[in-house]
Amino acid sequence: MQPAKNAAASVKETAANIGASAKSGMEKTKATLQEKGERLTAHDPTQKEMATDKKEARINQAEYEKQVAREQNATQRQATEAGGGTHSYSTTGATGNPMGSHQVSALPGHGTGQPTGHVVEGVVKSQPIGTDTGTGTTLAGHNTKTGGGAGGYGTGGAYR
Repeated sequence: MQPAKNAAASVKETAANIGASAKSGMEKTKATLQEKGERLTAHDPTQKEMATDKKEARINQAEYEKQVAREQNATQRQATEAGGGTHSYSTTGATGNPMGSHQVSALPGHGTGQPTGHVVEGVVKSQPIGTDTGTGTTLAGHNTKTGGGAGGYGTGGAYR
C-alpha cells in the first residue's frame, strides 16, 4: 500500500509543479506583453526604461513564486510518503490540516475538537434535546410561556 501511496504523491507533486510552471509562464508572458505596450506608448527613454524594469520585476516575482510552489509540493510529497500527509485547500498554497483539527471559530476553544469536560475513553455522553439533566423533566415543563390559556403570551408589561 505504501508504494502506491508514494507513487500517487509523486504524481500529485509532478502535476502541481507543471501547474506552477504554467502559471509562471503565463505571468512572464503577460509581463512581456505589458512591457511592449508600455514601450509603444512611452514618449521618453525614462518611461521605456521603467517599463523594462517593471517587466523584469514581474518576471522575477513569477519565478520566485514558482520556486516556492515547487518547495511546498516537495514538502507535501515527503509528508505523504512519511505517512503524515498534509492538506492544502488554500489558493495561496499555505498548508494546514482539514477542519477536524484546527479552530474554525473566533471563540477560544470553539471548533478545535477539544473536549470541555471530563472524558472517559470509549464512552460517549449524550442527552436528548430539551431535557434538563438534573431533574429528568423537559424544559417545556418549566417554560411559563408554553401551554394554553388566554394571556399565555405576555409582553412583560400591562398589556395581555
